[in-house]
Amino acid sequence: MTIRVCVAGATGWTGSAVTRAILAASEFELAGAVARRQAGRDIGEALGREKAEVTIAASLDEALATPTDVLIDYTGPEAVKAHVLAALEKGVRVIIGTSGLTASDYAEIERRAQERQLGVIAAGNFSITAALAKHFSLLAARYLPSWEIIDYAGAAKIDAPSGTTRELAEELATVSPNQLEVDLERTHGPREARGATIDGTQVHSIRLPSYVIAFEAIFGLPDERLTIRHDAGPSAEPYVSGTLLATKRVMEVQGLVRGLDRLLFS
Repeated sequence: MTIRVCVAGATGWTGSAVTRAILAASEFELAGAVARRQAGRDIGEALGREKAEVTIAASLDEALATPTDVLIDYTGPEAVKAHVLAALEKGVRVIIGTSGLTASDYAEIERRAQERQLGVIAAGNFSITAALAKHFSLLAARYLPSWEIIDYAGAAKIDAPSGTTRELAEELATVSPNQLEVDLERTHGPREARGATIDGTQVHSIRLPSYVIAFEAIFGLPDERLTIRHDAGPSAEPYVSGTLLATKRVMEVQGLVRGLDRLLFS
């Protein structure tokens, strides 16, 4: 069965790479595209390809007027939650590639997806290698009692921490409690120097030019430590295959699945 897909953020950094892959794939049909700045143009021409006979819509409501099975959202943190809830209300399954959602946002999305008996798959990072790094980190937390996370991104990234490291921190808390040698309230100096506490994990976000996206999960024991690190290059290609895998699998899912690793290792 061909899966009818709408991409929100279809001309953006990751959205454009995903849209090109959908246009080239036989198992998908591009049913809609959303990109406010290029609304009214043919999406194929906007991406430097031949005409795709799909006009870019200025809003999600306009795009979802065409029958759609799955919405892939690569927009921004200010829009993604409203997009997800609107899609579910219209009976459309959702892939969330946009970061910036909180645990309470995901709880609301989970409730709505269950009510509508639809699937939502969200990942802070749809890279296969990032999913492996997360999986290995969760495995390490079973045996190593103390860890912290460093989150790297370019200077222009507005959300901190990244969706990848927020997702990792929240899931580490389900494996084991993180042990701190010195209680944070006993810190001498600005408390913020110890990073943000996310479900018991200290997360430090670095935003500087020359970085793309990377994270380190650092585990420590007396006289030894383990670092699990993922680095992404400057293109969006690492996120395409994982997004398309999730788009196929969401047709079989009911409720919310967080993390590409859940699909790889379930």
